[in-house]
Amino acid sequence: MKLIIPVAGMGTRLRPHTHTTPKVLIKVAGKTIIEHILDKIFQYQNNIDEIIFIVGYMKEQIQEYLDKKYQDKVKLSYVHQEEMLGVGHAIYLTEKYVNNDSVFIILGDTIFKADFNNIIQSNKNYIGVKEVEDPRRFGIAFLNEDKTVKKFVEKPENPETNLAMVGIYLIQNSELLFKKLNYLIENNIRTKNEFQLTDALQLMLEEKEKFEVFTIDKWLDCGKKETLLSTNRILLEENMFHQDYNDNVIIREPVYIGEGTKISNSIIGPYVSIGENVDIKNSMLTNSIINDNASIDKLLISDSLIGRDAHIEGDFKQLNIGDSSEVKLD
Repeated sequence: MKLIIPVAGMGTRLRPHTHTTPKVLIKVAGKTIIEHILDKIFQYQNNIDEIIFIVGYMKEQIQEYLDKKYQDKVKLSYVHQEEMLGVGHAIYLTEKYVNNDSVFIILGDTIFKADFNNIIQSNKNYIGVKEVEDPRRFGIAFLNEDKTVKKFVEKPENPETNLAMVGIYLIQNSELLFKKLNYLIENNIRTKNEFQLTDALQLMLEEKEKFEVFTIDKWLDCGKKETLLSTNRILLEENMFHQDYNDNVIIREPVYIGEGTKISNSIIGPYVSIGENVDIKNSMLTNSIINDNASIDKLLISDSLIGRDAHIEGDFKQLNIGDSSEVKLD
């Protein structure tokens, strides 16, 4: 089996951080997004013999990181997507690597919580799904009474169901999958101006290929600052890292603190992830992510995302205020 992970996107909603760091290498709760995904897969004794990454934006950074961390565990291959033409186009580029093997596809921009073990070992086609509030933003699966898929539709204007496909696909008949992807691209058939994997799956259905669904326990979005911080909170609560610290430091768990980090005269937490070799002094931090090699002094920080090597220094105020005064300090 081949595992395919598209990671070519630019992550524009996470700028300015993705100006210098690929989205999948952004850290949350002490790990990069791609590390959360791969570590989940490696929990299982499975038959994945190769991982194929579709890369594009800052591909050198991604390849260097993955080779260093995972090349001893499994064969890694990289396919370059020069132009962002959709997930269907990204998967289409991997055909020669798959060589008619079964494929397990996971989109590389979201952290999932699910038991993949039975799915990976199955000989069926499976699609990961979850009910959502606004299904118009997603590919949708319509089900028969026996829970098999009746129809796939990409981003419908008037959806009849809220069962969204969350970016996890197990396809046994990869020969038919690539046949349908080739058909879409050769005939320039697009939805929302992109070649959609959903449309290829619908064409497979029309060839009498059967699909079943499985429900994802949690679907943790990392697409923008607010959702990344929310995901950070959830992951910290699940892992509950225990951090001991001295030197006039108060830790309000859950908190993650990376190796080599120095903290003094500060209050940290709750819901703070701090990277490696960070220097924090005389500050109070809540609900924030501080990345590697940053330094913070004399600041009150909340709901913040601080990039690598950032240096921030504030200043304490001196006040002499009389009775019944009203002052706002920015």
